[in-house]
Parts: sequence; structure tokens; C-alpha cells
Amino acid sequence: MAALDLFLNNKFSDALASLQAKTKDSMYHALTYATILEMQAMMTFDPQDILNAGNTMKEAQATCQKFRKKSTVADSINNLVHRQSLEHFTEEEIHAEICYAECLLQRAALTFLQDENMVSFIKGGIKVRNSYQTYRELDSLIQSPHYVKGENHLHFEGGVKLGVGAFNLTLSMFPARILRLLAFVGFSGNKEHGLQQLQEGASSYSFRSVLCTMLLLCYHTFMTFVLGTGKGNVEEAEKLLKPYLARYPKGAIFLFFAGRIETLKGNIDAAVKRYEECCEAQQYWKQFHHMCYWELMWCFTYKRQWKMAFFYADLLSKENTWSKATYIYMKAAYLSMFGPDDCSPFGDSKVELFRIVPSLKLKIAGKSLPTEKFAIRKARRYLSSNPIPLPVPPLEMMYIWNGYAVIGKCPNLTEGMLETLIEAEEALARSSATELLADDQCVIKLLKGLCLKHLGKMSEAEDHFNYIYVNQKKIKYDHYLIPNALLELAILYLDQDRREEAIKLLERAKQNYKNYSMETRTHFRIQAALHQAKSAPENGMHSGASSAVS
Repeated sequence: MAALDLFLNNKFSDALASLQAKTKDSMYHALTYATILEMQAMMTFDPQDILNAGNTMKEAQATCQKFRKKSTVADSINNLVHRQSLEHFTEEEIHAEICYAECLLQRAALTFLQDENMVSFIKGGIKVRNSYQTYRELDSLIQSPHYVKGENHLHFEGGVKLGVGAFNLTLSMFPARILRLLAFVGFSGNKEHGLQQLQEGASSYSFRSVLCTMLLLCYHTFMTFVLGTGKGNVEEAEKLLKPYLARYPKGAIFLFFAGRIETLKGNIDAAVKRYEECCEAQQYWKQFHHMCYWELMWCFTYKRQWKMAFFYADLLSKENTWSKATYIYMKAAYLSMFGPDDCSPFGDSKVELFRIVPSLKLKIAGKSLPTEKFAIRKARRYLSSNPIPLPVPPLEMMYIWNGYAVIGKCPNLTEGMLETLIEAEEALARSSATELLADDQCVIKLLKGLCLKHLGKMSEAEDHFNYIYVNQKKIKYDHYLIPNALLELAILYLDQDRREEAIKLLERAKQNYKNYSMETRTHFRIQAALHQAKSAPENGMHSGASSAVS
């Protein structure tokens, strides 16, 4: 626990040094040491960091193996140990099981990042399945009337709640088509149960309570926005963060989440201050700075301060390796928003920057990042000698990250964004018609529709979303707009208690469109909206059909 305290106080090198000496003899020291390195790898996406973390986690697994009973929970699919035999494990052997399961889960996550062939996916899948089965068996053990609590039961139970909660919450978010496949091989997930397990784990004073807290903070402040409908429980996130922020007022991790919470509350200036504090709090792990730069880039996008947004995109392009293509695309995107009297920083040309984006493609686990693929597809129109400019590229990428759910809490920011979109629409109307006119018109219609919805102009918003559906055959490349317009119209209907109409739209968006940009992310959002629609109580239905529903 002392090493964890050092880590949370930004003393990262001291934390690693205090753990390293005991990694061969203590499963908890080995697991914690490897977990810190994995966190670093996940932030950098650097191949060497991923390799080091993978090797360290493998060594941690070997340390845990030394303390395990020879006949274990998940040694083989044909010979799983029955629940009753677990009751005869010593306390040390039970802790070895939970640590071993955690190592498997973390190694699986790294496997997906580092290899470029299907064998790695299969290996990762087996690790996940073994880990999942172990957590299920250990959860059953805790419920058994014959189980005798050991001296360190609190830490063991915390580990079980972390694993069971993480699995249930994560699996519950997957789109229906993936869930059906996972169910076939024995996986299942329940969102409410997952949240409850993690909340119980976070409120206990165990070794893993901070990890349960971080998972919940990630869920409430990121997953529900990036992969959901933007209805995260910000109040719950604040409540979870408060005691940690009091204990670690300069803790970079907690300052980062404090900034994210302020962003989601619509307090953009307060968020900027928190992210700046996070950067000032420590210099050892630049990765925390990069996470803040990404958030600061969006904060200044919401405020339409294009030069400041460009500044942070430029910093990321020079210092971070996650996706050079995305960062360069964003630099070009911000330059395209500059006025005629604005000087281009460093003499950068937006056309030249857009043109180099496709050459910067990075493959992780054999596939390109979805955001990167989106940026490359959009940038390709600049490869011709006479390129057709994108109308509002940073505002379109802002939609991909669900930024309109953030500015929707601030009428002044939303009105400003709507003003920019109206200006872009007018400029498009004045320019010569091109083969991409319908695509560009529909991009603006989608974004305007979101602004209008958040300003309470529901009928106008509905018309904008329907415009895309009605004109879908005119769209040449940006086919992602159609299912997303249906999704946004469905969310609007949910806000008006028009559940049956919303579900029809969501099913249409899910079933009728394939092979478009950001498809998986859209399916995650559709799944979240369907969950919201089907779990809501029966309310009075509003009448009124739209052209998309009829």
C-alpha cells in the first residue's frame, strides 16, 4: 500500500523502485509493479513500452503461479476445479488465484495492442476466458456458506469485485451482434451488477479500491460519452473523486479526472485550469501531460479558439505516438478555421498537412485506429491537384468524440458553434457545386441539428436529422452520416418520451447500414440508446411521425 501511496502522490520512480526489489517473492508487489508499467504503455502506445509491460506482466504471472495450488480454477477447459475444492484452498492460494486472474486479464489487453496476426487475438481470447472463469468461481466461493474469511479477506473480496465488476460493465456495453457471439462462448454481462460490484469495491478500504474507483471514473466520464449517449453520472464521479482529491491534492491522475468532470459540467475555464494544474504537478510521466493536451485541445475547440486548439494539436503531433495521423489532421483542421487575417503558425499549410495524413497510418493489433481511419478518409480529398475543402473538419471530428453533448450544457457555447455552422453553410451555398456537395451539406445539417436540439429547438433539429435520411442516396462518401442521423433523431425522441419511434429508428440504424466510418463506435452508441429506451418506464407517448420513422 505504501508503493501505491507513492504512485498516487506522483512519485512514480520511487513507487517502482520500492516494488521492484520484491517482484520475485511477492505476488502483490509483482502485480502492482506490472500494472504501473501497463498504465504507462496504454498511455504511450509506444511498442517498446508495450513489450516491456507485457514481459513484466508475464513475470508477475510467474510469481503468482508459485503461490497457486497445483490443481487450479482454470487450468483446462476439460478439468475445471469444482467450487467445493476452492473452499479447501489456503488464504495465500486464494490470493494467488485472484492475482493470477488479474495478470491474465491485463496480458490479454496488451496482446491486442502489440501483435498483428489473428493468433494473438486467439491467445488473448483464451487469457480473457480463463480470467473470466476464475473470477466467476471466486465470486461463487465468497457466496458459499462454507467459506471462512481469512485475515486479508478484504483485499481478496476487493479483487473479486474489481474483476466481476469490470467484466460485467464492459461486456454490457458491447453491441448486440458481438454480445451474441460472446454469449455463445460463455460470456455474459450485466451493467447494473457491474456498477454495483465496482461501487462496493471502491467504497471498501482494500488494496484494489483505488482501481475500482478509477474504472468507475473512466466509465462515468469517458465511456458513457465516447461509447454512449453522453448521459454519464457526473455527480457520482464527483462523489468518487472527492476523497482522493482531498488526500492527494496534487495527484496528477485525480487532477486529470477533476478536469474531465469540469468539462462535462460545461465549466470549460475551470477544466482548463485543472488540466494546467495536472501538467504542473509532475514532470516524470509526460504521458499525463499528453492526456491533458488532448483534453485542452477540445476545450479550446468548444470555445472556438482555433489558435490555442492548434497549439495543443501541434504539441501532441511532436511529443506523442498514439496517432500522428490524427494529430496532423487536427492541425490542418484548425488551420482551415483560421480567418483570412490570421497568420499560420510556423508557416504550416493546411493542404500540405492534409496530404501527409494518409502516409502516417499506424497499425495496432493488425488494424488502424478507427479515429485515424476516419481522418485519413477525410484527408484524401486534398490529394488531388484542385482539392475540394472540407467545410468544418474540427467540428466534424468533435462529433466523433461526442463533444456536442459537452457544449450542450452551455447555451453560449452551443449558440457560438451554431453561428459557425451557419456561416459554413452559407459559404457552401455561395461556392460552386461539386460532386461532394451533398456530403458537405449533410455534415453541416447533422452538426446544426445537434446544436438546435441542445438549444431546445426540437422541431428544427428533427428536420435537420430527417434531411440527411431523405437525401441519403445523394451522399457519395460520408455514409456514416445516415445511421448517425437516425441515432441522433432516436435520442431526441427518447428525450421526448417517444420510445417506440426511437426504438424503430435505432433498429433501422443498426440493421440497414454496414461498412461505414466509425461503425463500431456508432454501434456502441446505438446499444447504449437501446438500453436507455428499453429500461425506461412506460411514459405517455407523443404523437407525430417523421419521414424517417414512417
